[in-house]
Amino acid sequence: MPIVAPGRNTPDLTGNFPSGAAEAPLLLSPSILIMDRLLYLLALSVVTLIRLLPITVCFVLGQAIGLLVWMILPGYRRLSKQNLRIAFGSTLSDRKASSITLRHFLNLGANILCSVKIPALSEKKLRSRLRFDHEQNWEDWVVGKKAGARGTVAALSHFGNWEINAQIAEFVKPRRAGCVYQALRNPHMDDLVNRDRRSRGVSTFDRKKEMQGAATLLKEGGVVGVLIDQHAGNAGIWMSLFGKLASTSPLAASLAQRTGSLLAMVSVRTVGLARWVIYTSEPVPTEGRDIAEITMDLNLLLEREIHRSPADWFWVHNRWKLPHPNFLLTSAKRGIHLPEGTDPKTFQPLHLLVRSPNWLGDACMAAPAIRAIKAGRPDLHLTILSPAKLAPLWREIPEVDQVLEIPPKASPRSVARLIRKSGHFDAAILLPNSVRSALEVWLARIPRRVGRDIHRGRRFLNQTMSTNRKVHPVVHQSEELLTMVRHLGGTAPAPRAPRPIPRGPLRIGLCPGAEYGPAKRWPIENYREVMEKISRQHDVTWVIVGTAKEADLGEMLMRGFTGKAENLCGKTTLPELIAHLKECTLLLTNDTGTMHLADLLGVPVVAIFGSTEPALTGPLGETIPPHRILRRKVECSPCYLRHCPIDFRCMHEVTVEMVTSAVLESLSAVPQGA
Repeated sequence: MPIVAPGRNTPDLTGNFPSGAAEAPLLLSPSILIMDRLLYLLALSVVTLIRLLPITVCFVLGQAIGLLVWMILPGYRRLSKQNLRIAFGSTLSDRKASSITLRHFLNLGANILCSVKIPALSEKKLRSRLRFDHEQNWEDWVVGKKAGARGTVAALSHFGNWEINAQIAEFVKPRRAGCVYQALRNPHMDDLVNRDRRSRGVSTFDRKKEMQGAATLLKEGGVVGVLIDQHAGNAGIWMSLFGKLASTSPLAASLAQRTGSLLAMVSVRTVGLARWVIYTSEPVPTEGRDIAEITMDLNLLLEREIHRSPADWFWVHNRWKLPHPNFLLTSAKRGIHLPEGTDPKTFQPLHLLVRSPNWLGDACMAAPAIRAIKAGRPDLHLTILSPAKLAPLWREIPEVDQVLEIPPKASPRSVARLIRKSGHFDAAILLPNSVRSALEVWLARIPRRVGRDIHRGRRFLNQTMSTNRKVHPVVHQSEELLTMVRHLGGTAPAPRAPRPIPRGPLRIGLCPGAEYGPAKRWPIENYREVMEKISRQHDVTWVIVGTAKEADLGEMLMRGFTGKAENLCGKTTLPELIAHLKECTLLLTNDTGTMHLADLLGVPVVAIFGSTEPALTGPLGETIPPHRILRRKVECSPCYLRHCPIDFRCMHEVTVEMVTSAVLESLSAVPQGA
């Protein structure tokens, strides 16, 4: 009976298996060839010595080796306990997890050494070491008493002494047995391993080149075994295993369905001193079913077997590891399978921390990327690490599950302590490019730390992506961040639902300042003239907003103004500013963080640009009425300067009439009845 070590490449699900054409041979240096040969001779010597020992001695010696490995490799102990906690959750105490881990290492060492000895045993001696659980299932579906002319795919796992599956071909006669395997790079070692598998008549099939042979054997009524429990990488279907998403190979289900074969799970439990039990499940239905559904059934059978004998499964394999680089799954090759009625909230989540930009405008432009990240996988728990001043903004975004506030003047070490105190994170994505942001997550010991290749703190990161930032044509800042999300396996977010048009008296927001500097500010006297002109045609209340530093601008606009106006410059917190903007029909503004906030909230803007580039940082949302951008592109724009060194022509050429007309056109486009 067979085994396979499934990897990233598996046959497709169309039934068209690889033809078996040989791959081009690798050209290896003489030193590598010599080393391969020496390793083979060493392995052959060890195998020869082990086979001189009684199998019970092999078992005990293997336990001793397992105990030694348990003692000297704490990293694998931690991985085993981590996986056990995923599988058994709060029902498993730390003491119990440690006990199972120790027994697992003992079993693993014993079974590996015994798997070397077993090919040298006679059939009679091997049979004396085995018994069958649900023997009738073995006889009916593997030996084939009820299978008829149909082949059988045996879904195997790294469970107990799994190599026994490759040594019992004689037990399934008169049927032929085969196994699918992953070839080793060293051809001598590969031949050594497969000689033992073939010694009892098992046909072996390289998963990269010989899948057609496996399919043919099944169509002729044979038995082929396939391992199903390893992390399958990009070739797998993402589905639940113990309530946590894992990439799972569809190979067993695909082989069975496309060849019309039966499909049953077979596992080998360790039950004593060099003694094992072979369990065979009832056949898994395959006809007329989706490959993902069938594979999910195999996962459920595997869960049941692990519960029966938890120390026997291969816990030192990182089954639920975070894939690299695409840990967002919307573009995964095989996709995600959620059985009907599954609530993703019941999954064990992937905990992701995203470091917010430090400026209001940059944070608002990052919102589409945050929404795309959240849509990237159904099990994602998304936490934003944000400066305290921006925390209310992130709480406005429903895709954000949690907000961690960075206190003012907090050191990187204190931020790292805040992160660790809030719980475990699997990965962190950095939106700002500062060294500090990278240092924070590095000190917090988050295992995957992601940023752009232009990141100034990239020495603290372990995954970077090229941004391909273009000067011509300009790429909008929000699109640049979305490109980063695509590099991680995500896609663009769904369009936002339009916000309801505010009812009641007409209110227009006005933001006359710009924290960046005066080069971004349209002349204050021009704003005042627009207010006068609009107020003569509409019963409108102007809501003047800005920072405390811009209070004088608000006072200048209010001085002598006979219309309705509220000067809120320096008088609002961020939540209050958000509330006021939601009541406005539109916002008249310079290129400011408030402009981006209005865009995020779905409030239409009339934005005046001078020293900056709207194609890079302009509002992008779809609003009713649509955003209007006013700009006179002169020969020196965009200059991105804080102060104009010449005549401020870019702003002076935007006239009062142009702005008044844009505001009136926007008001006329508001749906009737609003």
